[in-house]
Amino acid sequence: MKKLRIDFAARRTSPWVGRVLLALAATFWGHMALSYMDVRSALQANEARLAQSQARPAPLKTVPPEELADVRATVERLGMPWSTLFGALEAAATDQVALLGIEPDPKAGTVLISGDSKDYLAALTYVLNLSRADALTQVQLVRHEAKAGEPEG
Repeated sequence: MKKLRIDFAARRTSPWVGRVLLALAATFWGHMALSYMDVRSALQANEARLAQSQARPAPLKTVPPEELADVRATVERLGMPWSTLFGALEAAATDQVALLGIEPDPKAGTVLISGDSKDYLAALTYVLNLSRADALTQVQLVRHEAKAGEPEG
């Protein structure tokens, strides 16, 4: 009897397939290496630019002292408790007195309120109502003028 050879692992593919796949893998690896080097150099350049921009302080603009004082005064006035002041003024309001102006002085902690009243008693009543407000302390009537030609009462 003749010997029968059965080879289940016989190669039926060309030996060139492995070589082509190896060449493709080497090309892919080379491309990835070049991309990595490009990204790395760009990162180093950006880090160098960032270090230079942080090392150099921005030039400061000099502001005149008068303008700086005006800005500070404005900020202090804006920081006042306006809602409590207006609430106290509304609570003390009467038909006999008309407010003409409110001038805050944040440094002194005072507010000058000017108004017009029909008579001296109405002005005193308004001052008394203001002094009863919790938001205001030391309420004083600084000046009252009777206008010539207007009847009192």
